[in-house]
Amino acid sequence: MRVRSAVVRVTAAVLAAGCLTACAEGAPAGPDRAAPAAADSATAGRTASSATGPGTSAARPGTSAASARTGQNDRSSAAGGHRCSPSVSIDRYSDALDKTTFQGTFVGNLSALTRDTDGSLAALSDRSVLIGLDGRSHRPVRATKIIDEKGAVLDAEGLAVEPGGRYLVSSETEPSVRRYDRSGALLGRLPLPKALQVEPAGRAQSNLTFEGLTLDSGGRTLTAAMEGQLTGDGKDSAGRPLLRFQTWQRQGSGSRPAPYRLSRQYAYPVDAGLGVSEIAALPDGRLLVLERGFTAGVGNTVRLYLADPRRASDVSGVGGLPGGKAVRPARKRLLADLGACPSLGAPAHQPQTNPLLDNIEGMAITGRAPGGRLRVLLVSDDNESAKQITRLYSLTVRPGGR
Repeated sequence: MRVRSAVVRVTAAVLAAGCLTACAEGAPAGPDRAAPAAADSATAGRTASSATGPGTSAARPGTSAASARTGQNDRSSAAGGHRCSPSVSIDRYSDALDKTTFQGTFVGNLSALTRDTDGSLAALSDRSVLIGLDGRSHRPVRATKIIDEKGAVLDAEGLAVEPGGRYLVSSETEPSVRRYDRSGALLGRLPLPKALQVEPAGRAQSNLTFEGLTLDSGGRTLTAAMEGQLTGDGKDSAGRPLLRFQTWQRQGSGSRPAPYRLSRQYAYPVDAGLGVSEIAALPDGRLLVLERGFTAGVGNTVRLYLADPRRASDVSGVGGLPGGKAVRPARKRLLADLGACPSLGAPAHQPQTNPLLDNIEGMAITGRAPGGRLRVLLVSDDNESAKQITRLYSLTVRPGGR
């Protein structure tokens, strides 16, 4: 009887956890209790996986013990996740990085995320730290501090990686885009149009400049997205504020490619009340665009758009947008309002219409799935606040036709 009682207790504990390593790898914990279109999945099973890797929960050297706690909720179904819209599903989320440290560096304030050339993920803290994450487990593997020309820290917001492994980092203070080598040494700074500088030097508003940054797969076209409008720019015919996206081009390859040169600038219609927090380039020239906003007492609004700037007008010489009927902004199509995703039982530390949401700022395309779909990873910026969470979101996205 004692042995049987012990077995019953162990079995109950396993069932309460929801699943073991198989769930962390994306396998279902069993029959899905909720239909794919269910509004909430708070009753879903939870994995015992953490940032140490799938199916483990042991603390690791150089990382705070808090990071070893369970932080992932995984209810992946055999169909490939939980539907947020016809184009987007969420596969899982993880809070395992929240309020942790790596070799004395706080792993938080994450404002950007991208794939690195060595198979890892590069994350950027807006406190001027590059943080490498294991490409599979998402645990920290390195931390590198970066500084500007005067030795000061950056308000770092955007991150891209060149094919040769060098980093491009945007700061929303001036704004600026700087290049760094793998050790964090500053290599130089890209040219910038005067109008995009912060007032009074230019027309940009403080803290509303380069928030998103992406480099195309060939490493030749770099795009930076303004988070807010320039003074004097207006709205499109639908009443949406028009932001500016700036591009640079470079030619050549190998160890000594040509410098980045200013290229075209185009208008992007952002939803009223939101700003652009991140962009990610697709191979065909389109962009995934993350729009985000916050309302006290209500929470975050986060929407994922597919933008097509390929036929957009160059507005480099346009003093005030919209600039007349001849000016064509980038087109966009809503892929998903992430507030419509199932909550997966996620906790929230402040009021949120959907507790799954937080201050999502970073986005990386991490791979491809069958049927032309993309694997996309999002990260939220906790601002080192007890009311916010560093959370990773694994999505599957179908961008659709070209």
